[in-house]
Amino acid sequence: MVGLVIVSHSAKLAEGVAEIAAQMAGRELKLVAAGGLQNGGVGTDAVRISNAIAQADSGDGVVILADLGSAILSAQTALEFLEEPARERVRIADAPIVEGAVSAAIQATIGSPLGEVADAAEQARTLRKL
Repeated sequence: MVGLVIVSHSAKLAEGVAEIAAQMAGRELKLVAAGGLQNGGVGTDAVRISNAIAQADSGDGVVILADLGSAILSAQTALEFLEEPARERVRIADAPIVEGAVSAAIQATIGSPLGEVADAAEQARTLRKL
């Protein structure tokens, strides 16, 4: 099953998004929050993200969702720490973090492949709330 990594500048925000997505997905989904800095401060940490990717990857790949542009830069740096086979199984989704995480989690739990899970996250951009 494709795993998810939630990257946020805030550990609490990453954990909250992961909690919401997990409610929709169930226990089988490997969903890892990678928020904040090692010292508890606000920011992103490429090593923390790289470790989260390894934890979330069961062999089917990982989709990363991030809150802000610099979180994307940290995620891209984290990919450089991975060996080539693992790096090829990771997609960074250009998606809203909450809606994208929920959509991706649902898609992953029905057994969809990496590309479809990433697409589901990105298509959440067009979901209307009203």
